[in-house]
Amino acid sequence: MASIAYSSAAFTGTSASDLLRSSSNGVSGIPLKTLGKAPFSVKKRDAPVVAKLKKGKKHDYPWPADPDPNVKGGVLTHLSHFKPLKEKQKPVTLDFEKPLVEIEKKMIDVRRMANETGLDFSDQIILLENKYQQALKDLYTHLTPIQRVHIARHPNRPTFLDHIFSITDKFVELHGDRSGYDDPAIVTGIGTIDDRRYMFIGQQKGRNTKENIHRNFGMPTPHGYRKALRMMYYADHHGFPIVTFIDTPGAYADLKSEELGQGEAIAHNLRTMFGLKVPIVSIVIGEGGSGGALAIGCANKLLMLENAVFYVASPEACAAILWKTAKASPKAAEKLRITAPELCRLQICDGIIPEPLGGAHADPAWTSQQIKAAINETMDELTAMDTEKLLKHRMHKFRKLGGFEENAQVDPKKKVNMKKKEDQIVRTTPNEELEGEVEKLKQQILKAKESSSKPPEMALKDMIEKLKTEVDHEYSEAIKATGLKDRLDMLREEVSKVNSRDQLMNPVIRDKIEKLKDEFNQKLSAAPNHPTLQYKLDMLKEFSKAKSLSDAATLKQEVNKKFNEITSRPEINEKLEALKAEVQNSGSSSFADLDQGLKDKVLNTRKEVELEMISALKSIGLVVEGVKSNAKVLSEKDSPSVFKNKVDYLNEEINKKIENVVSSSELKNMIELLKLEIARAGNNPDTESKSKIEAIQKQIKQRLSEAIISSELKEKYEDLKEKNSEVEQSSAGADESLQKETKYEEPRLEINLGANSSLAQCM
Repeated sequence: MASIAYSSAAFTGTSASDLLRSSSNGVSGIPLKTLGKAPFSVKKRDAPVVAKLKKGKKHDYPWPADPDPNVKGGVLTHLSHFKPLKEKQKPVTLDFEKPLVEIEKKMIDVRRMANETGLDFSDQIILLENKYQQALKDLYTHLTPIQRVHIARHPNRPTFLDHIFSITDKFVELHGDRSGYDDPAIVTGIGTIDDRRYMFIGQQKGRNTKENIHRNFGMPTPHGYRKALRMMYYADHHGFPIVTFIDTPGAYADLKSEELGQGEAIAHNLRTMFGLKVPIVSIVIGEGGSGGALAIGCANKLLMLENAVFYVASPEACAAILWKTAKASPKAAEKLRITAPELCRLQICDGIIPEPLGGAHADPAWTSQQIKAAINETMDELTAMDTEKLLKHRMHKFRKLGGFEENAQVDPKKKVNMKKKEDQIVRTTPNEELEGEVEKLKQQILKAKESSSKPPEMALKDMIEKLKTEVDHEYSEAIKATGLKDRLDMLREEVSKVNSRDQLMNPVIRDKIEKLKDEFNQKLSAAPNHPTLQYKLDMLKEFSKAKSLSDAATLKQEVNKKFNEITSRPEINEKLEALKAEVQNSGSSSFADLDQGLKDKVLNTRKEVELEMISALKSIGLVVEGVKSNAKVLSEKDSPSVFKNKVDYLNEEINKKIENVVSSSELKNMIELLKLEIARAGNNPDTESKSKIEAIQKQIKQRLSEAIISSELKEKYEDLKEKNSEVEQSSAGADESLQKETKYEEPRLEINLGANSSLAQCM
């Protein structure tokens, strides 16, 4: 207790201004507050003023009573507030680890039983231990992303200071941002590893509830980042390499932090770290969340513990944004690509530090030694670089992030989950330019015809492809002009839904398609671009026909060439000449007059030539159908022209009948179903698809057979067949009997369904 008494006599003869001036020095004057309350009149009795000094709490000195001079890390480690826990941390079991706990309980029960009974259960214990180790290995070698997130957040996972005191020979913690605050969520200090000095900066979480509250759960405030920035400048000035440890869910996002400039503090750190002239290594030991982690993570090398995660937003936050529920966090964790292996593949992480089975908390000392080895190895590489190369290395590491390769081949399995490409914008050719190209190509084709040479195949092919694109574009414009685009889009959606559900197309949808097609055809002539569309369609048909003729001429040349090659073979030529001589010596005037042995020789030789020709045609990619050809002698009554006209007439009648049947709605639906099943089955149809396709084909054939086999058509066919059996080919002479045989094919039904030859494709 201290008291100071002031007498009223002291105010005698003193003015107010003197009192105000004297109060400023704090010694001879009095406070203004006292002056305001005291009367200015002179009093006879004394007015004592008493001031009491409040007794404060005794300051706890950080040094212990008997400090150990040989403590690990040096005597100054006594200054650290980070002390070993008095109580051992309680074991925490994650949800996916519960099967391991059950096996562990069984082992404990068996050991207790062995101790109580004195029996030997060593075999059972060894079996359970092996089972536990195998289950642990299987579990931790096939972790899902969300499981790694839970391991990274494990309450018993070793913190930054746990690793620091394990890997450093000496460590001195440095405090404060020199702006009035020391953020405990970020710890900085100088330490040595194998006689090398480093500046260590790390985000510190708590080991229990009390420490977590003190450390703000590892979420730094702007003061923490400014403290880290001060230590970076310090390390850069003295040439200390920097090692940062990242373990934070993110920067603290309260109102006070925002008022103090949280974003500015993080941005300042990002800018400064790219200009530091010392090597920087960042290690993610737990979770690295958003800019709060990146503020001390702009390093030359970013390393991650095996079960650490590094993300721009937590899986729970991502799931809440995208799927409106945090329960979708496993899906979000998978899509975010936040684990160490995924980030290594994306070249964001430069290396993975292994963890023991069970996570870093299963063996913290072993994990710390792995971190120490990784720091030494990485620093050996970085310290060998000069300053300029070091800065470029750091810049290129971040500049290459997000790079991609255009037109790269994608694995077909990955294509399934990729977003479908949007419809590409069709770049059409101006009409004047297209007409010029068309006329130029026409002139080239005419010149080729006059000179009996081939038309320009490549130019013809390119023009056809260009015209197809132009026609598609004109049809799209015509659909827009006729006001049918919305209906077409709705129909496309309905058809895509049917295809996605793997169902057969509904007849109602087919009717809608037919109605829309008819309506479009009716309105097409009124479209503004109808003349242009018609011109391009005509050009496409003309050039397609020219290409078909060119292909047919080329094919004809190849077939003739193969035939000449076969007939010019010595063995074939010898057989033909010998057979010709025998026919001449027989003196027969027709094939019917030949004896049976010579007839067989002629037929066998012809069959041999046909087989050679078939194999030759197959060698050039042609599909040869089995066609029977019988040599017959025609009478004058049944001349070839008359017989051919009858066959053509019958074919025409049959085709009309078939077209009437095919145009019916019932058969159209069956053909559409068949096309859908074939498209769905693909190149490797399963047994069920094959049976469906065969059943539909059988139904179509049955409908066609019922239509064709009418009494009138059947009678005509039987009549022609009877006449055909009596037909024989005449020979002009013995010397030209083989060359001038008239060959006829057995009448075949040729079905032509027009442009939509779906039946022909399916059958």
